[in-house]
Amino acid sequence: REEKQLELTLEALISQVADLKNSLVSFIYKLENEYDRLTWPSVLDSFALLSGQLNTLNKVLKHEKTPLLRNQVIIPLVLSPDRDEEIMRQTEGRVPVFSHEVVPDHLRTKPDPEVEEQEKQLITDAARISPDAAQKQIQSLNKMCSNLLEKISKEERESESGGLRQNKQTFNPADTNALVAAVAFGKGLSNRRPPGSGASVQSGQPGAGAIIAGASGMQQVPMTGAPAQQQPMLAGVQMAPAGQPGKMPSGIKTNIKSASMHPYQR
Repeated sequence: REEKQLELTLEALISQVADLKNSLVSFIYKLENEYDRLTWPSVLDSFALLSGQLNTLNKVLKHEKTPLLRNQVIIPLVLSPDRDEEIMRQTEGRVPVFSHEVVPDHLRTKPDPEVEEQEKQLITDAARISPDAAQKQIQSLNKMCSNLLEKISKEERESESGGLRQNKQTFNPADTNALVAAVAFGKGLSNRRPPGSGASVQSGQPGAGAIIAGASGMQQVPMTGAPAQQQPMLAGVQMAPAGQPGKMPSGIKTNIKSASMHPYQR
């Protein structure tokens, strides 16, 4: 009965290990060949599958009907340097022969001698430290870790704030485009002229030297009895005829008639 229970347990363990191996192979294949299309949710799903299979394997090992495998002894019955096809099939080509060279590695129940020696040295060094010294070292290590984490967090915050300042927009693209269009193509500009910006005086006009800037809207009327001749105009100001000194325009518009039409003439 015990042998039958052991066989059933080994079959269940082999089945669980085979499923775990297939999941690992599939996940490694994705990492090596589909890394460009691999997403984080897919990686999490693979880890969840592996974790579930490991938990199932542990449950099988801890089951009350599972015999204690640590009490079982494995003894190699045949050792040969020749190639063994059955071992090749069972190990999927990883172990071609079952010889004196590979048996210590595959049937080892203890760590390597070098690893075992290093472990003993660490245990000895830890036993030499007093509890107070160990507590001080633990506190010092925790303080160093806290300072390091604080510096890392500060660097991350400064980096994020610097990126936000660099990405912050300091201009309005619509206003910039409107300004460029107005300067380059005159888009949106009005054809109206401001008051007092009349036509410029031509250099050949008489009396050009008597211009008074800013005297817009003023009119000069000739004082002689001769019929009024058309005088050159500039910005609404009538200029004096050639040969006569220019006159200061008056702020009051006057209308003086000639002597022939004087009302007191007898």
